[in-house]
Amino acid sequence: MPAETHVEKGPLDRQQILELVRELLADILEIEPSTITESSSFAEDLDADSLALIELVEGLEEELSERSVGFRIDDEDLEELRTVRDAVDYVDAKIRQS
Repeated sequence: MPAETHVEKGPLDRQQILELVRELLADILEIEPSTITESSSFAEDLDADSLALIELVEGLEEELSERSVGFRIDDEDLEELRTVRDAVDYVDAKIRQS
């Protein structure tokens, strides 16, 4: 799903967050979004290094700050995000707090 479809400014549901994470990761890692599942490990399955994860965080913050004012992923939380599911759950919980 292209980024342009995220124009509506309401809060995202969990499925939309998953699609956004997959889309950003696919772009960063230059792989097909369909190869990324919720259980994919960033390091083992996707060969995503720390730079790729930083790019993912920056992409998420940029996309989500338009919907959730001040959305940020804390650096100390980053090391706990090991799988796509971890990232989606984290973003979902963070959006619901705001």
